[in-house]
Amino acid sequence: MCGICGIYDFQNPVTKWNDALARGVQLLKRRGPNCDGIYTHNHAGLAHTRLAVIDTSEIANQPFTDKTGRYTIVYNGEFYNYKEQRKKLEEKGYVFRSQSDTEVLLNLFIELGISFLNEVNGCFSLAVYDNIEESLFVARDRLGIKPLVYYYDGNKFIFSSELKAILPFGINKNIDQDSLRLYFCLNYIPAPHSIFHNVYKLLPGHYIKVKKEKIETIRYYNIPGYELSKSDISFDEATQHIRNLLEESVKRRLVSDVPLGTFLSGGLDSSIVTALASNQLRGLNTFSAGFSDDPFYDETDSAKLIAEKFQTNHTVFSLSRKDLFDHLTDVLDYLDEPFADSSSVAVSILSKLTKNHVTVALSGDGADELHAGYNKHYAHYRALQNSSFNFFARNSEWFWSSMPKSRNSKISNKSRQALRYSKGLRLTDKERYWYWSSFASENYIDKLFTQNASPDFTLNRNTLIENINKDFNSILYTDMLMVLPNDMLHKVDMMSMSHGLEVRVPMLDHTIVDFMFTLPGDYKIDSNQRKKLLRNSFKNILPREILSKPKHGFEIPLLPWLKTGLQPLLKSTLNKSDISNMGLFNYKEIEKLNHKLLGVNPSESATHLWTLFVFQYWCNKYLH
Repeated sequence: MCGICGIYDFQNPVTKWNDALARGVQLLKRRGPNCDGIYTHNHAGLAHTRLAVIDTSEIANQPFTDKTGRYTIVYNGEFYNYKEQRKKLEEKGYVFRSQSDTEVLLNLFIELGISFLNEVNGCFSLAVYDNIEESLFVARDRLGIKPLVYYYDGNKFIFSSELKAILPFGINKNIDQDSLRLYFCLNYIPAPHSIFHNVYKLLPGHYIKVKKEKIETIRYYNIPGYELSKSDISFDEATQHIRNLLEESVKRRLVSDVPLGTFLSGGLDSSIVTALASNQLRGLNTFSAGFSDDPFYDETDSAKLIAEKFQTNHTVFSLSRKDLFDHLTDVLDYLDEPFADSSSVAVSILSKLTKNHVTVALSGDGADELHAGYNKHYAHYRALQNSSFNFFARNSEWFWSSMPKSRNSKISNKSRQALRYSKGLRLTDKERYWYWSSFASENYIDKLFTQNASPDFTLNRNTLIENINKDFNSILYTDMLMVLPNDMLHKVDMMSMSHGLEVRVPMLDHTIVDFMFTLPGDYKIDSNQRKKLLRNSFKNILPREILSKPKHGFEIPLLPWLKTGLQPLLKSTLNKSDISNMGLFNYKEIEKLNHKLLGVNPSESATHLWTLFVFQYWCNKYLH
C-alpha cells in the first residue's frame, strides 16, 4: 500500500504545480517509505510514494505507464485476485513486464474500461490518466477500506490519499461549520464531508470521471439485498458458508513478498483470523498489546491462549500510560483533520511496534459492524422488542441520571450505558440510531457553539440515517456506510500507514459482505447472543473462553489521562484567548466541562474535552 496524489488543472499547464506535487509526495512519505515518483502531462500530474509489498523490484514502481505510453496509474491498496486476472489477460494476448498487481490492474482497466472495478477483489484508491483523451479516472474500493479525498473549485481537481497532501496546492482553508458540528457529534467527519469547504471524501463504491472542466461522480457498488434480507438458506447452512468464505478471504490476504502476521487482540474476530491464517502459514507471527497500568483494558491473556492453541510466533507489547502518553503528540501531529477516536493512540503504537517485525498485518476489523458485535447493536435489538423490560427501562431515567457515570470503570460505565438506553427508548428509530451513534447530544453542542446550526446540518444528518427502519439489518447497513469507513477503517489506515505498515481486513471481503446482507437479522443477533452466526461458525475451533467473552474495545484510559498527565497540555491548548479569538465556542461551556472532569461524576466530560482538545490542537497546526 502507498500514498497517491495528483491534479488536473483545467486552465494552466501542470508545470505550475511541480513544487506542490513534490511537496505532496513528501507529506505522504510515511505511507510509502520505499520510493516515490511523479508523472506530468499537459494539464495533469500524478504522484506516488510506495510501500513495496508485491513485486518489490524497481520495475513495479509507480506512477506506472502501460507499454503503449497512453495510460498511467497511481494506486494505493491491494488487488488480491490479481493472479487469476493476469492469467485471463495473458490468454487475451497481454504481455507483462513485472510481477506486480499494479500492472494487472492497469491492463484490466484498459481491457474492460470502468467495469473492471467489478472484477477486482481488494482494497484501493486509484487514478488512471489517459493522455490521448486527456481524461482522469479516480475510484475508491467498495467499502472504503482505503481513503481518497479531493478538492474541486471549477478550475482544478486535486486528489490525494490524505488531506495534508492537498494543502500545498494553495487551497482556501475555510472551515465547514456543518462538518464541524458532525465532528462534535460523532468524533469524526463522515464522507462525503471534510473539515474544509470544497474538500470532499470520495464515498466508498464510487468513482469520478474528470474531463474538459467537468467532473462526474458515479456509484458502482452498493451492498445488495439489505432491504430484503430473506434468505432460503438455513442457519446451519449459513454457518458453513460463512466459514468457507472466511477461509478463502484469509487465504487471499496471505499473498505477500514481505514478512506478514496478524493482530491478535484476544477477541473473537482476531482469533478467527489468526486461526484461519495459521492453517495456511506455519509459524505465523502474531502481535498483541496490553496496558500494564490498566487491567480493565488488558486482554493479553486471551491472546496468549489463542497463540498457544494455534502455535503462533507471538509477541506481546506491554504498554504503560507513559508509553501511550509519550506517543500522543506523534498521533496528533499526523492527523490532518480533526478525529477524536482516542483508540487511535493505541492503534498507532501497536502498528509502530509491529512494523519492527513485519510489513503486513491481518486484522479482524469490520466484523462488529457486519455481524452485530457492538453494545449499541444489542441495545437496538432490545429496543425493537415490545417487552416489559423496555417499559421499566423507559421509566428509569430518573434513577440512572443520579448515578455516577464514566467510561473508566465497569460499574460507572454500566450506569452510563443504562441511562443512554433509557433515553434512547423515547426516540424514533432514526433519532435513536443517531443518539446511540453520537458522543455528544445536540443540546450540548448547541450550548457549546456560538452560532446556531444551519439547515444543511440537519439535511446532512438526516441523509446519513435515511435508511434506518424497523428491520435490524438497516442498523448494520447504516453502520457499514457511516461508522465503518469514516471511523474504524479510517483510524486503522491512518495509524498503520503512518508507520509504513499495511493492514488487511479479511472480514470485509465483498463476497462476505454481500452474503451477510442476504441473511435475516436474527441470524446475527438474538436476546442471548451477539455475532451469533460468527460464533456458531467457529464454535468447534476456538476455545470456549474466547467464544463467550464479551466485547471489549481497544481503548485508552482517557479520563485519568486528562485529570493527570495531560492536564497541563489540555489547559494550554484550550486557553481562553485562543478559544475567544476563534469565535466558534462559548468558553463558559468549556469551563463547565473542566469542572465536571475533576468532580465525583465526570460523566461524558472526558470525551467532550478530548474532542475539543483534538480540534484545537489541529487548529494550531493547520490554521495558525
